[in-house]
Amino acid sequence: MMLAACGSDADEPPTDLETAESVGAAEALARNIEAVDFLDLELGAKIVGPQGPEVKAALSNPEGNFADMRSYVACPAGMTVCDPATAPEGTIYTYVHIVYPGEDNQPDSGSGEGADSSDVERATAFRMTRPSTGFTGAVGYSKDEAMAAIGAKADVVITCDDGALVWTVSAGDGGDQWEQAEPLTFWWQSTVPPAGPVEAYAIEANYTMAMGNGPYPGEAPDAVNACDRDIVSGAEG
Repeated sequence: MMLAACGSDADEPPTDLETAESVGAAEALARNIEAVDFLDLELGAKIVGPQGPEVKAALSNPEGNFADMRSYVACPAGMTVCDPATAPEGTIYTYVHIVYPGEDNQPDSGSGEGADSSDVERATAFRMTRPSTGFTGAVGYSKDEAMAAIGAKADVVITCDDGALVWTVSAGDGGDQWEQAEPLTFWWQSTVPPAGPVEAYAIEANYTMAMGNGPYPGEAPDAVNACDRDIVSGAEG
């Protein structure tokens, strides 16, 4: 899962996520899911909901806003219209979340200008706070963005926590971190289309958790969640 090291970092020791130092860390590492680079996806049209093709939200808690998030759901490549009401049976939906710690530097969107938290010095995880309904096992993030934000020693380890997906981001104890205004794109695929924005996502930043709304699958009691069955598979574009 580690991005390739380069330059003077090539001989550096691996970060803490690659060399588990506790039983809990070893168990998490053993459960990690292989990530597919966001740039390798070929997506079709986006679902257009009441807020348009994208949902913008702040990830917040009583202390303030700790991130902006821009989300959308896309159909597979070749579909020029993405409407769950008319989509063929078996359509796979790709949920995409672009997370900006602190803010997105766009005053007319997300948490907005002047409404962000104090400077985010270290964000360590993006996660779902509800089960990933219909999760197919295909999941990933933008490796180029991780490299730009964190550097050559970036780790992004994807695991499941009580049926929900967790992307743990680390650069070790020193050096560059995922921090203020450095966007990272996370994605996952589901057999179930969204029912609308729901408080189902969170960021762990500055040693606190902040939550917010994003597209979330509708009710589907019979849908398989790969987190519950240890299923992993390739992405469907």
